[in-house]
Amino acid sequence: IIQKYFPDLSAKQQKHFSELQHLYAHWNAQINVISRKDISSLYKKHLLHSLAIAKVIQFEKGTKILDVGTGGGFPGIPLAILFPQADFLLVDSIGKKIKVVHEISNAIGLSNVRTLHERAENINEKFDFVVSRAVTNMKDFKKWVKGKFSKQHNNAIQNGILYLKGGDLSEELKGIAHKSFAIADFFEEDFFESKKVIYIGY
Repeated sequence: IIQKYFPDLSAKQQKHFSELQHLYAHWNAQINVISRKDISSLYKKHLLHSLAIAKVIQFEKGTKILDVGTGGGFPGIPLAILFPQADFLLVDSIGKKIKVVHEISNAIGLSNVRTLHERAENINEKFDFVVSRAVTNMKDFKKWVKGKFSKQHNNAIQNGILYLKGGDLSEELKGIAHKSFAIADFFEEDFFESKKVIYIGY
């Protein structure tokens, strides 16, 4: 399903993606990072969903990306596979989840991923983009990542938040300047029908 939408994957990227099913099944049996019933649709519901961000932006070499509340490593791990020249920091406040993310990224040899057991507010670094998958409402999320953006812009769109979320977001995003991209415009599976990538520039 990933090759259907990303036909130009290198052999190495294909290998990385194909190894994830076994690794997530193994780790998820010990530490629940994905709903048990979802493990069979890992590629669609987690990996491809994460990669919707890559339909909005192609990260340039050296881009620094913070994945807040990464959970099982989404969207960070799939994006790190797709953009080996970008640098990713995956953080979660739940230690056992970050352990899984660390073990999986190590197992497939992702050299562009760092993992950290920490709250987003306590991270003292600058990034080009902050990515996340529906960890909280946008007003709170903006507070968490305040002051974390680099002033230098090296990508086709200016630095900012790229947020994966579904459903009706009109109330949540009221008064927040943003762009919304319907994932159904990129991927035809029914699962993506109401899902969006929300972009907020900084």
